Amino acid sequence: MEKSCTLLVHFDKGTPAIATEIKEALEGSDVSAKIDAMKKAISLLLNGETLPQLFITIVRYVLPSEDHTVQKLLLLYLEIIDKKDQKGRVLPEMILICQNLRNNLQHPNEYIRGVTLRFLCRLNETEIIEPLIPSVLQNLEHRHPFIRRNAILAVMSIYKLPQGEQLLVDAPEMIEKVLSTEQDQSAKRNAFLMLFTCDQDRAINYLLTNVDKVSEWGELLQMVVLELIRKCAGTLVSLSSAPTAIRAAANTYCQLLLSQSDNNVKLIVLDRLNELKSSHREIMVDRIMDVLRALSSPNLDIQRKTLDIVLELITPRNINEVVLMLKKEVMKTQNGELEKNGEYRQMLIQAIHSCAIKFPEVASTVVHLLMDFLGDSNVASAIDVAIFVREIIETNPKLRVSIITRLLDTFYQIRAARVCCCALWIIGEYCLSLSEVESGIATIKQCLGELPFYSVSEEGEAPTDASKNSQQPSSVTVSSRRPAILSDGTYATQSAASETAFSPPSIVQGSLAAGNLRSLLLTGDFFLGAVVACTLTKLVLRLEEVQPSRGEVNKVSTQALLIMVSMIQLGQSPVLSHPIDCDSYDRIVLCIRLLCSTGDEVRKIWLQSCRQSFVKMLSEKQLRETEELKAKAQVSYAQPDDLIDFYHLKSRKGMSQLELEDEVQDDLKRATGEFIKDGDDANKLNRILQLTGFSDPVYAEAYVTVHHYDIVLDVTVINRTTETLQNLCLELATMGDLKLVERPQNYTLAPESSRQIKANIKVSSTETGVIFGNIVYEASNVLERTVVVLNDIHIDIMDYISPAVCTDAAFRSMWAEFEWENKVAVNTIIQSEKDFLDHIIKSTNMKCLTAPSALDGDCGFLAANLYAKSVFGEDALVNVSIEKQLDGKLSGYIRIRSKTQGIALSLGDKITLKQKGGS
Repeated sequence: MEKSCTLLVHFDKGTPAIATEIKEALEGSDVSAKIDAMKKAISLLLNGETLPQLFITIVRYVLPSEDHTVQKLLLLYLEIIDKKDQKGRVLPEMILICQNLRNNLQHPNEYIRGVTLRFLCRLNETEIIEPLIPSVLQNLEHRHPFIRRNAILAVMSIYKLPQGEQLLVDAPEMIEKVLSTEQDQSAKRNAFLMLFTCDQDRAINYLLTNVDKVSEWGELLQMVVLELIRKCAGTLVSLSSAPTAIRAAANTYCQLLLSQSDNNVKLIVLDRLNELKSSHREIMVDRIMDVLRALSSPNLDIQRKTLDIVLELITPRNINEVVLMLKKEVMKTQNGELEKNGEYRQMLIQAIHSCAIKFPEVASTVVHLLMDFLGDSNVASAIDVAIFVREIIETNPKLRVSIITRLLDTFYQIRAARVCCCALWIIGEYCLSLSEVESGIATIKQCLGELPFYSVSEEGEAPTDASKNSQQPSSVTVSSRRPAILSDGTYATQSAASETAFSPPSIVQGSLAAGNLRSLLLTGDFFLGAVVACTLTKLVLRLEEVQPSRGEVNKVSTQALLIMVSMIQLGQSPVLSHPIDCDSYDRIVLCIRLLCSTGDEVRKIWLQSCRQSFVKMLSEKQLRETEELKAKAQVSYAQPDDLIDFYHLKSRKGMSQLELEDEVQDDLKRATGEFIKDGDDANKLNRILQLTGFSDPVYAEAYVTVHHYDIVLDVTVINRTTETLQNLCLELATMGDLKLVERPQNYTLAPESSRQIKANIKVSSTETGVIFGNIVYEASNVLERTVVVLNDIHIDIMDYISPAVCTDAAFRSMWAEFEWENKVAVNTIIQSEKDFLDHIIKSTNMKCLTAPSALDGDCGFLAANLYAKSVFGEDALVNVSIEKQLDGKLSGYIRIRSKTQGIALSLGDKITLKQKGGS
């Protein structure tokens, strides 16, 4: 077993003669020299030296010193030296220091008493402590609070020893009396902590007796009270699954959630409530409104976690209350001017969207409220509202008329191009009656303004806006051509304009001078122009079905053709910094041709097939969500043959509450077989790495265990020689975002013997790291130190990323935002597109976001999006685009994007290494 370390000080070892220098300095009368010598001795001891010859010197020349610094260093020295022999018995010379410690506990100087009491808190030897107990108890009544508070801690540490209850039988009762009369806040905190740790019943009784005074206590004492409440609530859940106990625990957590102002406390309590929700959902449903009150916190993390918990507790009984609460919160975001209101509003809109999909009966109460946010300056919130409206209008046919009417009334307020595109699609698909179609066309014409979009002056042939006398947008952002990522992950050329809110259009001579569509078109957003053309085409085609007058239809069709021609004319003019892109031009030309000659088959495609595809997409989305819920419901938290762990029968002295909880969880995992995966021989062998060769004098191999934020190397070192190896040291170094936690120690290895050496390494990112080093030792027959170079250990990125899910919109947003891209060419012997995609998913441990139906069929092409998230919160995006060649081989590219360079490079290396194989 490795020795516990309470003190760690860096020190570069000197020559062997330094021990002699230390001894001479300690025997002298110079206090400053003694201080330096004690510091050197302590540093040497902490770095593996024994220095047994110094003990008697220190007893003779350092113990009598009255200097405070010397006495403090003396206590540090006594703390770190070995006090027991190899058989576990206290060394006889340790008795020499007992009298000195007793004198210090009765010293007239308060500082000497206090630091000595603090030193006793770190002693575990009963034989040394037992003679000092009377002196410790006397200090409980000392006049100085510094001594009292340390005396209380000393009593607590003694009572927690394996034989502590026999040494201090009435310690809890004694401390309770001290607590009732103590005035110093720190001493009161220590006393209550002692009761909380050693006698919870007394602590609870004291708390209940003085519950009215808790608000007046200091923060130190209040934090201990909070920990006691947390422990009691957690103990209830651990000891019993009875509904009464779970309700009491949930009620306690909810009270903490509302009463505490510290955000960290709120996050911890929400985690506990989330655990209760997983195993006791029916009970947590009754507390949903109490949990929902946590939205009053201005912290976005707390608000997000609260909404995540609440959305899984919604039932037909509480849906109306929850939606009403969410509506009030949305209204609050309109009144405030906080910077984070937009992001919070987006979370609320997404939550309301989920509620309306699960319970369609509440859709009518929220859809009109949310439509007011289509023109929100926060583009993300407005897009969420548009997607919500698009889904509700399909799933709730009764709301179609009211939604279309409201959308047409508020369309002019929309200022973002992406929101306009979604709203135009809704208008084109769901305007069915004659009045709706005519209103839709009139709205689009009004928002486009007067035609043409620009005119040429007679004098200088200089291009100007047709509405030159009208007020232009306050600022026009120059757009640039760039590839757009479609929903299937493929690329398409798009003219992108910044989605900023424009100033409201002004009215000149009674007409709309610069509507929202006109403003966006004048920035060069011809992708939006193509959407406008498609929407007008659908409306004209539908008008032919509902309008009996052919003349009216021809009139409207002519106006639509004029708008489309004007957009092409604008795109080919020198007014804008760049011409119309080819995709938008082809789309608009197609619409012109359709309006000039329309066949029944084309009419069916435009008026029916688009909507049918949307309905199919919604049904697949609902099917996937249903399957995920079924999969979660099938997860069993306890098996009939599981071993029962009796938590309250665990009596382990010296362990904290959290350590006990970890022990219980470990026992439960062993009982349920969860540890079998790690303990399985095959899996364990996969994690054993050979560090040296079989012919090396020292053989070493490492068993690598990867946790979330650290790596543990359990290195087995075997001396294969017939010589004793002295000062054997495992020296490690790292490359990448890896850091060694502790300095290596020296060991002595007998002939043909082995030793286990552990090394801890902290991880701070998912960048692929390398651990390298060597083993250095001294042999009696070799003058110089021998060095054995170790093989490198490469840390796999797959240990740090896990499959995750995000929306298509979020994926495209991150793809456009992330600056690091790694492009890997496809090079594989696999000839099936789907098999190759499955192989990449398995190799990268990522989630495929593309729907299975989109991957059906055999067309020779495949495009899919993959997503994963690291334990450090980093996003990993992958787009797979492949094509089957005539010779049967696959070609294409795999693009990886991330916010940091490390994960993009590491994941690219992994794919390059794994893509060739078929297994």
